[in-house]
Amino acid sequence: MIPADARLDNTALLAIDVIRSCVHKQYEDPQRDIRYTRIRQMIPSLAAFITSFRRLGGRVILTTTVPWQERYLPDNINELYRHDPRARYWSADTGGDAERFCGIPTDGAVVFAKNSYDAFTNRDLVQALEEMAVRYIIVTGVFGDGCVLATICGGFSRGYHFIIAKDLIETTDDDERQALQQHLKERLWPLMYGTTIESERILAAFSERSRDMRRAA
Repeated sequence: MIPADARLDNTALLAIDVIRSCVHKQYEDPQRDIRYTRIRQMIPSLAAFITSFRRLGGRVILTTTVPWQERYLPDNINELYRHDPRARYWSADTGGDAERFCGIPTDGAVVFAKNSYDAFTNRDLVQALEEMAVRYIIVTGVFGDGCVLATICGGFSRGYHFIIAKDLIETTDDDERQALQQHLKERLWPLMYGTTIESERILAAFSERSRDMRRAA
């Protein structure tokens, strides 16, 4: 169930890192088994959800990243990447293509660029949420076992309430990462961080509440 107090005026939709470096085939790395087929299959549904939520009057926030290169990243990420090649994820792109949004509508959205996994490390994002009086965050995006997970943990620790769109969160095709993400969706997130349900049920709930508010007015 969607929390009873969640309304369009205290909720924002957050789409995390739906950008070319995390979506497009050009940025896959088959040698390390980094493939984005499952992510690309999810993108049209996410795009439709963003459009529908905006039509209801909902607010949309998108995150991209700084160039994912050593000089732009914090010391803890760089240290990890230097010491463990399995974790290394520096980008070779220097032209800005990697950080462009891919396959989702951006009109009317507020955009923030982050330099860590957790979107809440961006103080401007936190300030914007405070100014909008947001208490509830509908979370979507990539990677479910990476930046989405870190953002849910970071935001929950700051007191935000999460509504997690389980069908609009994806990760790489790797079997182990898919299994981990499934565990997050079925066990960890619903028990520890927030309502975790399909996006159509989220949209239906907010559509009904929007109608109720119009009738009351």
